[in-house]
Amino acid sequence: MAPVYMAFLRFMDDENEARNFSYGLEVSANGRKLIWKGTPRSIRDGHCKVRDSHDRLIIQRNMALFFSGSDRKGLKLRVTGRIWKEQQNSDAGVCMPKHCS
Repeated sequence: MAPVYMAFLRFMDDENEARNFSYGLEVSANGRKLIWKGTPRSIRDGHCKVRDSHDRLIIQRNMALFFSGSDRKGLKLRVTGRIWKEQQNSDAGVCMPKHCS
């Protein structure tokens, strides 16, 4: 199996509270972006549980090298992200993002 790199966000509370939030992770370079959006996992979920559920950003080695630059010799990934609380709109019953800083 070829090595892969993974990133995910764990929330410092239980699973029910984590479901009230969303997050996005982004790897970008060379005019390209790889984006993952999801619901954070509870801090009580270990990395093995997250790995086995496939609920995370997965970057294969060749893509990691592509995002690291043109020399393809060193791994220099920059992962950025944001998290926000979903706010329930009582008029329409729709969730609206409420950005957290």
